[in-house]
Amino acid sequence: MTSTSKGRGLFLSAFIIIVASVLLIVLGIVYDRSVVRDPFRAGAIRNPRFTSLTYGIQTFLWWDKSKASLYMDWTRLMVFSHVKQIFAWKDIEPSRGDFHFDRADGLLTELEGKGLKVVARLGDSPDWAITHVSGKKGVDFLDAPPDDLNDWGNFCGALAGRYKGRIAAYQVWNEPNLNREWGKQPPNAAGYVGLLKVCSQAIRAADPQAIIISAGLSPTGTWTEAVTPDDTFFQQMYDAGFQQYADVAGVNAPGYNFPPETSPDEAEAQGGHRFGTFRRVEDMRKIMVKNGDEARQMAILEMGWTQDHIHPDYAWFAVTEDQQADYFARAYQYAADHWRPWMGLMSAIYLPDPAWTPDREEYWWSITLGSGQIGKAFMALANMAKYCGTRTIPARDPGSPEAMGLATVVPCS
Repeated sequence: MTSTSKGRGLFLSAFIIIVASVLLIVLGIVYDRSVVRDPFRAGAIRNPRFTSLTYGIQTFLWWDKSKASLYMDWTRLMVFSHVKQIFAWKDIEPSRGDFHFDRADGLLTELEGKGLKVVARLGDSPDWAITHVSGKKGVDFLDAPPDDLNDWGNFCGALAGRYKGRIAAYQVWNEPNLNREWGKQPPNAAGYVGLLKVCSQAIRAADPQAIIISAGLSPTGTWTEAVTPDDTFFQQMYDAGFQQYADVAGVNAPGYNFPPETSPDEAEAQGGHRFGTFRRVEDMRKIMVKNGDEARQMAILEMGWTQDHIHPDYAWFAVTEDQQADYFARAYQYAADHWRPWMGLMSAIYLPDPAWTPDREEYWWSITLGSGQIGKAFMALANMAKYCGTRTIPARDPGSPEAMGLATVVPCS
């Protein structure tokens, strides 16, 4: 082979390599642009504490025992596996060191007999524990952090120790980004994390297998001395290291007056607010990803739509009974289609407190008519398809034996 031919061969080889390299780069760019990236990092979930999805309903079972039994049966009829129940500190320890467990004992025994698991919401400080707070609890504010966190830790530990293995999960406090849940004091994320830490450590020492969920935050864009936006407060919780003390990140997801599929971006484009959507939880999930916490699961601790056309603070986002039922079913379907496995527990509101009357705003969030009749939202939740891990419970006809309670369906768990 002549030197000229050899040179041409080397040139041709180099040219082919260059062309191939450029082609690979171009194809790589095209492919990269064509890939739909997951901003929620679903594949990063490790050791999920709840089956995705887990179906729960907040109930009020403490005082009215006959209604409590009915609500448990209704939960089973809905094919839900978990009930969320307030275990009020003031009811269990009405004076320091004086624990009253009788009602909790009976309630857990009945729930276990019906095959239902419990998410205990902890809070509701007794008066003896909040002497530093001015004003009257239940009138000027709903809850307040205790004078001494040691008292709070003793309560959390005593409860978890007595019911080791019997309470599936603990929600530690509720909506601390509102001053009405913080003794009328300005919301304090670092203060909440301190409260969470003490309770978490006490529960983990007594019952290491129990799931600890951080408080659900009230979705809002208001920022005053009384209110901190939920996304801001959530980031402040990360700044204070809350993730050390919770297994699952809790959020609240009232849908306001938007359909459940409406994204925060779409809400803003329509002149609304990001926080006014069911999908607000996606903004919260992105905060987890930004903080390198994408392996942690989330739980919705309150989700629903209100029919309250009476109270001005709520009437602006009230929906009809038909819309409430439709939105509930569509919300669970959206989560099943788009949020697994990073979403675990989804707890609806409410099977109501039997004492509620129409003058209470909470009454209008309920999925029953008053406290004694099954409503359209109840039927929608009961009969919709359910997705739990690899198992699917098909949607059912309202007239089927399963829907009428004549045939048993094992719930997701």
